[in-house]
Amino acid sequence: MNTDNKKKGYLTITFGCQMNEHDSEVIAAMLEKMGYSAVEDRQSADIIVVNTCCIRETAENKVFGLLGRLRKIKESNPNLIIAMGGCMSQQEGMGKRIKERFRYVDIVFGTHNVNKLPEFIAQASEKRRQVIEVWSSAPEEMEDIPERKVSGPRAWVCIMYGCNNFCTYCIVPYVRGRERSRNQHDIVNEIKNMVGQGVKEVTLLGQNVNSYGKDLDSDIDFSDLLVMLENIEGLERIRFMTSHPRDFSDKLISTLSESKKVCEHIHLPVQSGSSTILKHMNRGYDREDYLRLVNKIKGSIPGVSLTTDIIIGFPGENEKDFLDTMDLVRQVKFDGGFVFVYNKRSGTPAAKMSQQVPDEIKSKRIQDLIAMQNEFTLESNEKEVGKVLEVLVEGKSKTRDDRLSGRTRNNKLVMFDSDEDLTGKLVSVKITDFGLTHLGGELVFLSKDH
Repeated sequence: MNTDNKKKGYLTITFGCQMNEHDSEVIAAMLEKMGYSAVEDRQSADIIVVNTCCIRETAENKVFGLLGRLRKIKESNPNLIIAMGGCMSQQEGMGKRIKERFRYVDIVFGTHNVNKLPEFIAQASEKRRQVIEVWSSAPEEMEDIPERKVSGPRAWVCIMYGCNNFCTYCIVPYVRGRERSRNQHDIVNEIKNMVGQGVKEVTLLGQNVNSYGKDLDSDIDFSDLLVMLENIEGLERIRFMTSHPRDFSDKLISTLSESKKVCEHIHLPVQSGSSTILKHMNRGYDREDYLRLVNKIKGSIPGVSLTTDIIIGFPGENEKDFLDTMDLVRQVKFDGGFVFVYNKRSGTPAAKMSQQVPDEIKSKRIQDLIAMQNEFTLESNEKEVGKVLEVLVEGKSKTRDDRLSGRTRNNKLVMFDSDEDLTGKLVSVKITDFGLTHLGGELVFLSKDH
């Protein structure tokens, strides 16, 4: 609990994707500007901000469970402010549900008015009333993102918001709105500021980064933005996610092949290997289009690592459709993949489709696909043994704090021993062993900046 001679503490709890992680960083920056300081436990916080996700029903249930547990903390500390934001808040009728079911939640805000959080906090504190304000759409003029303090050598940078694709299984366009690109100069300035704080690697975020610039008055596109970022002194690495196969142009492939800073890793969600299912998903490409794109990328970018997302059990998926997916994975041999069982998402067209696949069939199929993908991941990791790879050290390993860990340019996690803390350094590591989730290695030498 706060006292007058002690800084107020804040805690952010984040569910969902990298975009939500980024939004939580923005929220943290706003709170610190208001005089709050970060704390690690809920009991020490004066404000707790829950940044929610609604991509799957299980994520919603976790949020409701968390809000229930926060009630006891609120009872012991009535001055605690509990705020809920993110995609879940943006759903129609959610504000009313929170008001009726969780009266002790002080603030509910959406994805379009994150910047108004300081005002909502002031209202909740001064007027002692529940503040529920969720905008149905984003303002025409995008406000600048607050300058963020970053810790560590890596940082997220949002380059655009929203999505225009309307895949039939996805609720994102309904809760985050239509695509809106940030001004390229604002992006450059934000990254320069981060580099000044010690950042060596940035990951550019967007629901579909390949669409960047289509809504801007200028002629700049995603490839042009990458070229601009290439010239930032002190920035060593550039990553991006997520890419939509339909918009992955030859110009972008050429830019990636020529770049010295864009890493050789592309996350390219396929979602299904069946052209029939892809059409029902409204993905805008078929399996042949995807395979052609993969061949272009592999032929132009030596050593590129490809990872993907796949949904199993989409409505109407029969055995042939599933075998088509298995065959595509077998042809591409992804370095890694995130495989999900399809779950109905209220508010999306797919939730109303007939021919929903029984759970037992989905369970069997996902196990078969994961088993095959794991084989390809192990095969890919084994090929790295004996190589000397550049690793950006992120700090102590999360699983073994006696070792350091970092990532290669093709996004593989490496753990190795070191007598000193090399966090933020680019080092060379000889790979000596491998597993499903990481590589092991020995430090060879440090980068020139050490």
